[in-house]
Amino acid sequence: MSDSSAEPVLVTEPFDTPWPAAGIVRAVRRRADLSQRELARWAGVHHATIGRIEAGRMVPSIVLLRRIIAVVGCRLAVVDEFGRVLKPMRDWQDTLNGAERRYPSHLDTILDPELGEWWGDIYGLARPPETFHRDRSVRDAMRRRSQWEVRVAQHRHLPRPPWPPRGLV
Repeated sequence: MSDSSAEPVLVTEPFDTPWPAAGIVRAVRRRADLSQRELARWAGVHHATIGRIEAGRMVPSIVLLRRIIAVVGCRLAVVDEFGRVLKPMRDWQDTLNGAERRYPSHLDTILDPELGEWWGDIYGLARPPETFHRDRSVRDAMRRRSQWEVRVAQHRHLPRPPWPPRGLV
């Protein structure tokens, strides 16, 4: 989308339509100019599997679909309705809590927290090597501020988000 004032263009069908695995496999075959048997041979599956997928009698697993689309050099990606790619979160093996569990993935991990960034600071507890903000409003305010600062050109018309967010101080 080059013009920021233009209406966003949706790249997907409405959510109530079935997932188009059959159409994806047919598109792969067309791009590769292969028959079902040839595509099956290149993907390492039985030719009847390709036929069942294209006929809509079988929905392939993600692993199988990755093998099929890899024949033409394609990869699976998750995109939002505006075509922006959702990147997978990195798995930090060294950021585990005291019980050797990962922190909740929907929370932004704070590595080496400063004074006041951990809920236990008000009680004088020893600060851990990593933590996160439990208050959703604080997390959302921090994300809005971060997005505004990183993408100033896109958000220049919006007022600067307040800092520090309520609940942080």
